[in-house]
Amino acid sequence: MQSFNVSDISIIKILFMTAVSFIVAMVWTPFLTNFLYKNRFGKKIRDTGFDNNRAPIFYSLHKGKENTPVMGGLLIWVTVAVLAFWFSRYPQTSYLSRSATWLPLAALIGSGVIGAIDDIFNIKGIGPHRGGLKFGIRLLLYLLIACFAAWWFYSKLGWSEIHVPAIGDFNIGLWYVPLFIGVLIFTAFSSNQTDGLDGLAGGIFATSFASYALIALMIGNVSLAIFCGTIMGALLAFLWFNIYPARFFMGDTGVMALGMTLGIVAFLTNTVVVLPLIGFVFYAEGITTIIQIASKKLRHGKKVFLSAPIHHHFEALGWPETKVTMRFWIISWIAAVVGVAVALLGGG
Repeated sequence: MQSFNVSDISIIKILFMTAVSFIVAMVWTPFLTNFLYKNRFGKKIRDTGFDNNRAPIFYSLHKGKENTPVMGGLLIWVTVAVLAFWFSRYPQTSYLSRSATWLPLAALIGSGVIGAIDDIFNIKGIGPHRGGLKFGIRLLLYLLIACFAAWWFYSKLGWSEIHVPAIGDFNIGLWYVPLFIGVLIFTAFSSNQTDGLDGLAGGIFATSFASYALIALMIGNVSLAIFCGTIMGALLAFLWFNIYPARFFMGDTGVMALGMTLGIVAFLTNTVVVLPLIGFVFYAEGITTIIQIASKKLRHGKKVFLSAPIHHHFEALGWPETKVTMRFWIISWIAAVVGVAVALLGGG
């Protein structure tokens, strides 16, 4: 019988946890969807934009999605959390560690809880303009998580170096902290802008976490690779029900949690320089939103895009929703392949 070496066993663990996560998430999805539909946790389609002015293009494109349940992101982070703690009871299967997985898991759960509260407020019509928590409060809560994570990295783990592929490591000292916070916040909120079409955010997150599972494995961080694989398995189960026509949407409880976690994983693998490639679509969505807001404020209401973020622009041009989603998936795959290749230049 063929014997397995350490790398073989590591790959088996990653694949095993990916499959287990997918199966577990699939099994309890009917219970979640029944709960969401029974309690009418349906999405409210706003007819106003970020500046609270009328947004007729967006509303006309998406009014048919009203009352589709949100908070499908619970399927992802709850599954990952339960499996992480369940398998931690057995030394042979545990992948929780202080230096690799405790922090991203804590960020995933913490951000998921905040997002769930915001989703519930939005559904129940609580908050400014009946749109959930005030943006300033949401930003503050996520900043607290990002600041804690930055402090943990800098003070507890002793990280202050940034790796530039094929060039080397650069010690940026205390500047590591604001960089860390900025990357997490921008990645999370840019990811949130991507959650606008059936299957779009889920598919791109699956690509991103698969990429980081490979990077983590290649640099020897097996625990983190297993963690990323577990997220990917739950994401694939979510996608099964989220692809067009969506049974439910991810909501802030999923997209913000995954965005924050993705940023932390990038720092844990010391590949934050290539995060804009691996998460290219997320960053494009965030940047186009900023451009649109700035243009409307500085140019007296004039827009650069028909609708922002960028996926809504292509919808407004007449592209079917499924075509936008699948082409953005392809872009994310190609960008992620390039990102992984660049990340592995000269070591992780």
